[in-house]
Amino acid sequence: MAAGPIIDPEQFLHEQLAQASPDLMRGLLQTFINSLLSAQADAVCGADYGTRTTERTNRRNGYRHRDLDTRVGTLDVAIPKLREGSFFPDWLLERRRRAEAALTTVVATCYLLGVSTRRMDKLVTALGITGLSKSQVSAMAAELDEQVESFRTRPLDNGPYTFVAADALVLKVREGGRVVKVSALVATGINAEGYREILGIQVATGESTASWLGFFRDLVARGLTAAGPVGLVTSDAHAGLVEAIGATLPGTAWQRCRTHYAANLMAATPKSSWPWVKALLHSVYDQPDAASVHAQFDRVLDALTGKLPAVANHLEEARADILAFTAFPKEVWRQIWSKNPNERLNREIRRRTDVVGIFPNRESIIRLVGAVLAEQHDAWAEQRRYIGLDVLARCRAALAEQSEPTDPTQEVNTALVPALTA
Repeated sequence: MAAGPIIDPEQFLHEQLAQASPDLMRGLLQTFINSLLSAQADAVCGADYGTRTTERTNRRNGYRHRDLDTRVGTLDVAIPKLREGSFFPDWLLERRRRAEAALTTVVATCYLLGVSTRRMDKLVTALGITGLSKSQVSAMAAELDEQVESFRTRPLDNGPYTFVAADALVLKVREGGRVVKVSALVATGINAEGYREILGIQVATGESTASWLGFFRDLVARGLTAAGPVGLVTSDAHAGLVEAIGATLPGTAWQRCRTHYAANLMAATPKSSWPWVKALLHSVYDQPDAASVHAQFDRVLDALTGKLPAVANHLEEARADILAFTAFPKEVWRQIWSKNPNERLNREIRRRTDVVGIFPNRESIIRLVGAVLAEQHDAWAEQRRYIGLDVLARCRAALAEQSEPTDPTQEVNTALVPALTA
């Protein structure tokens, strides 16, 4: 005689709905899974539980309980044990791993969004999950490593990259039993279609010349200049960074960030005179064209020479660096004369890294910062162009005019002709 169903689905559902328990979905799922496992074990044994028949090939021998973390909470899964052999539901559970794949993605995403491992236990408890340790969270977040590494080492084949910006963020990490500061080197660029890209991310001990050289050499090896030279690199005036740009990108102009330069100039200016000097400096950037910018710069120098000669000398020495943007059309000046467009990116990185505070190792920095940058890279690809194609074409034309070699022989000849005819 065939055994009846283990539970009456209609009656069971009616009772559960009548109770209106807040754990209804969790209880329903747990009952369903345990019933399904019992039926599968009966199939392996060749007979229903408690049935005597000559067709039986094995017998049940109790249960072993396993916790299963799901999106509706932690379930108590009763896995049937057999007297001979073993029974394990590979379709439901992974050996030595409790969390289901969907929850793993959720936890890793929460870590990416800035939830520290120290706070993850409270988060998963609110989700109805128990016993998720910090080490488990770190293991889940490690699944991002492969994606981040692929993003960091991808070929830069969307060039030419006319404009590039470079910056470094200082982060804290534990090394050798102490907390030290390291630098996350980041570069962004404008590709041939006018979209912004994250070009690279590396973690170095400091902003030394060697660190920046290795960083830019990696960018060049991956194709930064394969489709054409870089027209302009915008950065602060860190000596190691400037030297690395000159060594790895010969012929590329360097734009000193106007915001950082203003801070440097303020340090060299008497406090009482800074409002006046600041207004003069801003008047230079407010001009309608390149010729007017240089003319206004000369007027500012004349005004400062008599009253503040040290400030005038400071400006004169930095002239070529802070006015490099004038070689390109005015439509792109705001995008290239400072690193301000990258400040939004830096704030997004800081928002995530500040939650972590001190990183356990450099790999964890690459994991989190790299994932944030990859996410931003994808977001930029879906937004409108950062620089229009027509303006970008004019920028490339201006760059080509600057790089055209002159014929010194022709210049000498034209200069000598009037003298000979005279």
